[in-house]
Amino acid sequence: MDEGTVDGEEEEVEVGCHRRFQSDSALRSSVKFGLSISLFSQPTDWSLDRDIKDPEHPYSLEELKVITEDAIEVDDKHSRVLITFTPTVEHCSMATIIGLCIKVKLMRSIPSRYKVDIRLAPGSHATEAAVNKQLNDKERVVAALENPNLLRIVEECLAPTYI
Repeated sequence: MDEGTVDGEEEEVEVGCHRRFQSDSALRSSVKFGLSISLFSQPTDWSLDRDIKDPEHPYSLEELKVITEDAIEVDDKHSRVLITFTPTVEHCSMATIIGLCIKVKLMRSIPSRYKVDIRLAPGSHATEAAVNKQLNDKERVVAALENPNLLRIVEECLAPTYI
């Protein structure tokens, strides 16, 4: 039996209005936006759609339904996370920025052993293949983040909002 389990159940600890989970299998079965999840004693915030603001609108990705719970795939065995997102319009000029924001949020939030793939939902964007290629090319992501204007936009989108 794994540490953090009781009779095969994952340990779940209430912390305010958030839950913290103590194992990968709890992560796999419970990855939901809006939850704070602890992996390997490392607090990890998976509330990405609530925390990421749209670059053009005063709404979060959650409010715009750009990311949904069922668009998250976590493969613990191969240490991979796949997020599929859907821009609000087929010709969204900010699709690459939105994907970059999601990628940066995950890179900052989850253990480095996970490979993060970000993709547009099939058929959801006019330049889907090009955007997917940019978002999953390590060198292009690094180059984008070295651009001070792009980095400023990403940081603004990731900045916490206090209500």
